[in-house]
Amino acid sequence: MKIDFYKFQGTGNDFVMVDNRTKIFPKENTDIISQICDRHFGIGADGIILIENDENFDFKMIYFNADGSETFCGNGGRCAVAFAKKLGLVDNKTTFLAFDGEHFAEIENNIISLQMIDVSEIIVKENSVFAYTGTQHHVELVTDLENYPVFDNGKKIRYSYDNPGSNVNFVQQINDTTFRVRTYEKGVEDETLACGTGVTAVAIAMHKTNKTSSNLISLPVEGGKLEVSFTEENGIYKNVFLKGPATFVFNGTIDI
Repeated sequence: MKIDFYKFQGTGNDFVMVDNRTKIFPKENTDIISQICDRHFGIGADGIILIENDENFDFKMIYFNADGSETFCGNGGRCAVAFAKKLGLVDNKTTFLAFDGEHFAEIENNIISLQMIDVSEIIVKENSVFAYTGTQHHVELVTDLENYPVFDNGKKIRYSYDNPGSNVNFVQQINDTTFRVRTYEKGVEDETLACGTGVTAVAIAMHKTNKTSSNLISLPVEGGKLEVSFTEENGIYKNVFLKGPATFVFNGTIDI
């Protein structure tokens, strides 16, 4: 069976996108998902995103990690909005449904601002912070992030959490409002060039632990730069927005 696909990337976080409004994609087959995402024998991607119809929203986004596990992805959400616009489903504002619920997004000059879920699950530990921002995230401050063993230490920490584990973000503070981030992602089982839910967790963790008093945080990642803004009310982070570019790369057809 031949399926048309589109490739998008958001600060280097890359995705294979499929218009699945006719329900043609065999999404129950995790082997096919892993094969498509394989960078040597497939198209190559951090994950697959399906766009489907929903009677209450502009569209429904379904996201699979490279290993076939389903979750939410912030950069994937921004790319899904760009894809939906390319398909003519939305204009410059949209409300869509995803794994973790409803999301609003706005497009301005190819920069997409995506509203994330309210964040209330924040656990401050001695040397780290855990936060749920649509998926699980461990946040840890380190020095010399450039040379830090992200893969080795990230993998150890990822599996130290109960199933389904946790993404792991290593952070270096640059100034009062800027934090550089490198992320090991579960499901991809490797470092990725960016992670939207990850930088969201970092921004909130840095505010929660008084590393910053700003509610607008700049977050350089390996693939570019993202921004996170929010308001905080009684320990709950609301109006959380993830902002950055989402770029069409190429399209094609694959036989699966």
